[in-house]
Amino acid sequence: MAKKHVAVLMGGFSSERPVSLASGAPCADALEAEGYRVTRIDVTREVSDVLAALRPDVAFNALHGPFGEDGTIQGILEYLAIPYTHSGVLASALAMDKELAKVVASAAGIPVAKSLVASRFDILGEHPMDPPYVVKPVAEGSSFGVVIVREGQSHPPQVLGSSEWRYGDRVMVERYVHGRELTCAVMGEEVLGVCEIVPVGHAFYDYDSKYVPGGSKHECPAKISPNIYQKIETLSLKAHKAIGCRGVSRSDFRFDDRSGDGDLVWLEINTQPGMTPTSLVPDIAAHAGLGFGELLSWMVEDASCSR
Repeated sequence: MAKKHVAVLMGGFSSERPVSLASGAPCADALEAEGYRVTRIDVTREVSDVLAALRPDVAFNALHGPFGEDGTIQGILEYLAIPYTHSGVLASALAMDKELAKVVASAAGIPVAKSLVASRFDILGEHPMDPPYVVKPVAEGSSFGVVIVREGQSHPPQVLGSSEWRYGDRVMVERYVHGRELTCAVMGEEVLGVCEIVPVGHAFYDYDSKYVPGGSKHECPAKISPNIYQKIETLSLKAHKAIGCRGVSRSDFRFDDRSGDGDLVWLEINTQPGMTPTSLVPDIAAHAGLGFGELLSWMVEDASCSR
């Protein structure tokens, strides 16, 4: 029986275009190696016409950032009745908005850091909360626009008022949580495992740490106590279900283990985890005994509409 025709959607026009291209290319190659017929699509605003003419069996969504992760491309695929990977319209839109995602997660009993949302211009004059804190765009990924304000810093980050700022006017100000960066992948109803991210030569897990080879080290499985490991797995699956995710997702946490049981907080959920050679989910899946091609094949076979 012939395998499905898969259109791999990549590129696009968000600030995360390079990440998407770096994810899409190895996915397309691996799916071809698994026997699928693959068409690579560098997404433009004419993507609906391209897909309507192509009529693939499945759209593999390797887009990142606005349009690709926020429910927009998902809505186009629903309209065209083309089954697609990852989460649907509502879950994608909800997870992309860090403020709303935290509201839903908190209501589900998931611990989150204290935060507020404001216009970037309104917080230029004085600290919106006592340092240390983190300022991040409400609806961006890949750590674009993330600024850490350290203790003793005399004023908020002035980059927020710059004309070169291109991440939107609404920003989240979040209490900085000291400690370790941990992440957990979920595939359908199954938790794949927890990984610790150790940035190499960087203050935090920024863009270069994510995508430049050698920018970070992945400890899979994370070397943490069994009870914290299990708690992260439980909270990740809970977040996946509460937000309504489908396919593969990845929840990020900070864990401060300096005293007692430590301070564990959920930061966000990623409905379109990166699939580059340095990405986390392929590493976590590999340690769970799932090869890259197997992981992608599962995602293709899991694809549907009305997600």
